[in-house]
Amino acid sequence: MSQAVAFGAKRGTDDKPGPARIPKAARVKNKNPAAIQITAEQILQEVTDRQLEKGAPPPKQPIRNEEELRDYKMRKRKTFEDNIRKNRGVISNWIKYAEWEAGQKEIKRAESVFERALDQDHRNIGLWLKYAEMEMKNGQVNHARNLWNRGVQLLPRADQFWFKYAYMEEMLGEVGKARQVFERWMEWEPLEQAWFSYIKMEMRYKEVDRARSVYERFVQVHPQTKYWMKYAKFEEQNGYLATARNVYERGMEFFGDEHTDESFYMAFAKYEERQKEFERVRTIYKYAIEKLGKEKCVDLFKAYSQFEKRHGDRTAIDDVITSKRRLQYEEQLALNSQDYDLWFNYIRLMEGDSEVELLREIFERAVANVPPIQEKRYWRRYIYLWINYALFEELQAEDMERTREVYKAALNVIPHRIFTFAKIWLMFSNFEVRQLEINQARKILGNAIGMCPKTKLFRGYIELELELREFGRTRILYEKFLEYNPSNCTTWIKYAELESILGDVDRSRAIFELATEYPSMDIPEILWKAYIDFEVELEDWDKARDLYERLLDKTKHVKVWLSYAKFETSIEEFGNAREVYRRVDKQLKELKQTDERRNLHESWLNFEITHGDETSQSEIIKNTPKRVKNTRQIPSNEGGTMEWEEFWEYVFPDEVTKAPNQKLLEMAKKWKKGNEEALK
Repeated sequence: MSQAVAFGAKRGTDDKPGPARIPKAARVKNKNPAAIQITAEQILQEVTDRQLEKGAPPPKQPIRNEEELRDYKMRKRKTFEDNIRKNRGVISNWIKYAEWEAGQKEIKRAESVFERALDQDHRNIGLWLKYAEMEMKNGQVNHARNLWNRGVQLLPRADQFWFKYAYMEEMLGEVGKARQVFERWMEWEPLEQAWFSYIKMEMRYKEVDRARSVYERFVQVHPQTKYWMKYAKFEEQNGYLATARNVYERGMEFFGDEHTDESFYMAFAKYEERQKEFERVRTIYKYAIEKLGKEKCVDLFKAYSQFEKRHGDRTAIDDVITSKRRLQYEEQLALNSQDYDLWFNYIRLMEGDSEVELLREIFERAVANVPPIQEKRYWRRYIYLWINYALFEELQAEDMERTREVYKAALNVIPHRIFTFAKIWLMFSNFEVRQLEINQARKILGNAIGMCPKTKLFRGYIELELELREFGRTRILYEKFLEYNPSNCTTWIKYAELESILGDVDRSRAIFELATEYPSMDIPEILWKAYIDFEVELEDWDKARDLYERLLDKTKHVKVWLSYAKFETSIEEFGNAREVYRRVDKQLKELKQTDERRNLHESWLNFEITHGDETSQSEIIKNTPKRVKNTRQIPSNEGGTMEWEEFWEYVFPDEVTKAPNQKLLEMAKKWKKGNEEALK
C-alpha cells in the first residue's frame, strides 16, 4: 500500500491521473537463431509431463445382502426422481433413469419410466428409439412391435421408425411383415431413400417382379429423370433389355420435349451403345440436339463426338464437329450480333452440306443487324453480307428472282444520300447482264449515277457500253463523267484513247487540248506524257516537239528536259538532243541546282559516248564535277554560338571562280608538285 501511495504522490497534488505511459517495445538485439532449437512437440510433451496426477477414482460400495441392495436401489430411484422433479423437460434424465432400471433387470419399471417420459414429450424421436431398443434387447418382440406401431402412427414422417421397424421384422425372418411395414410406409409417399430400401429388400429375396412394381410406383410419386434412369438401369442389370428400352421410351413420353434433360438422352444413348445399336444411338443424339435448347447440350455434344470417333465414319465426325461449332457461334452471336466477321465464319461453316433454307435463314438473320451508325467505315463488312447473300442465291440456290430481290433490298438499306457502295450497284447490273436484261442493267447504273455519282460507277458503266460496242452511249457517259469530275486526268486520257481507237484523230487531239487547258488537273504530268505519246505514235514530230516546248513553259523540271532529249535521240535528231542538253545545263547552272546538274551530266555523257565524237565527249568530261571537302558554320546545340562542320560537295569547273577555297587548294597542290620536281 505504501508503495502505491508513494507512486500516486509522484503523479501530482491535484489527485488527477497523469497521462498513460505506453511501454516501449522490447528490442531484440541478437536475432541469430539459438544454438538449441525447441519444437512444438517438445513443448506439448513438457506440458503433459508437468500436469498434476489425476485424482483417485471414487470408492466402490460393496453390497453384501438384499437389504443393502434395496437400500441402494431406493437411494438411486430417489435421486432420479428428484432430478426429474426439478426439470421434467430434460429427456436425458428420463432415459438415464429407464436405462438404469433396465440394467437392474426391472423391465416393468423401465417401461413405466419410458411411458411416463412419452407422456411428457411424445415427439422426441430419440426417446422412442431408446424405448424400442430396450424392448428388443430384452427379447420383448411383441412389445417392440407394438411400440413401433404406436410410433409410426404418431410420427409417420419419422423415417427412422419405419427403417428400424422393417429392419427388426426382417431380422426376425418375418419378410411378409417387413413388406407390410414398407407398404404402409409407401402410402405416405416418403423420400427416395425409403423406396430404394424397399427395392433392395425385395432384391435380397430375388423378388424382381415385386421390385419392378415398387419402381413403377416410385417413378410416378417422384417424377424425375434420374429416377427413370435408375429404373432403366435396374432392368438392364437384371437382364431385361427390352423392358429397359421401354422404360427409356416411356420416360421420353412422360416428360416430353420440354422437361427431358440432356442427362436422360445421354443415358438412353449409352444404353443403346452397349447393345451395339449404333444407328439408334445416332438418332437419339440428333433428336436431342434438335429438341434441346442451344445452351443445354454442351455435354451432349461432347458425348456425341466421342461416340462418332469410336463408331462413326469421317462424315459423321465432321457433322458432330460442325454442330458443336455451330453452337459456339450461336452463343457468341447472342452476346454480340453486330460482329460481322463472326457471321462470315458462321456462314462459311454452314455453306458445305447445309440445306438451302437453313443457310438462307442464317443470311436473313445476319443482314437484319443493320449498323446503328451511318458512317461508311462501320458498313463495309455489313455490305459484304448482302453480297455473299446475293451470290449464294444466284450460284448455290439458283433462284434468280430471289437474287434480284436481295440486291434491291440491299440497295434500299444503304443511305445513298450520305454514302454508297459502287460495288453492289455494279454487281447488280452485271447480274442483269448475265440474265440478258441489258436495259435493266443500264437503268440500274443510270439510277446509281443520278442518285450518288462516283468515279467507279462511271467507269463500270463505260466499260459495260464498250463491251456492248455502244460508242455513242460511251461518248455521252465520258462527257457526263468529265462534267462530274473534270480534274481527273485519267478520264481525259481514256476518252482521247477511245477516239483514237475509233480513228477520229482530230477529236482525240481536241480532247487532249481541252485537258491541257484545264487549270486544276490532279496529275498533269501524266496527261502531258499521254498527249506526247499520242503525237509520237502518229509520228508527228513537230507537234510532239511543240508539246515539249509548251510543257517546258509550264515547268522546268529536269525530268522533262531529259525526256525531251530522249525524244530527240529516238528520232535521230542528235543535234537537237545536244542543244536540249545545253539548254538544261545552262538553266540548272543559273538555278544552282548542283545535284540535278550532276545527274544531267551523267545522262549527257552517256549520250555523247553513244552518239557523239571525241570533241563533244572531251568537252563533257572536262566539265565533270569534282567531289571536294568544304566547311560551313552551323548553330551549336547549346545555342548562341556557331560551330564549324566539314561536308562533301560537288563543284563544277566552270564554277571554280566562285569557290575560293577550291582555288587555294589547287594552288597549294601545284606548289607541292613544283617542290617535288625541284628536289628531283
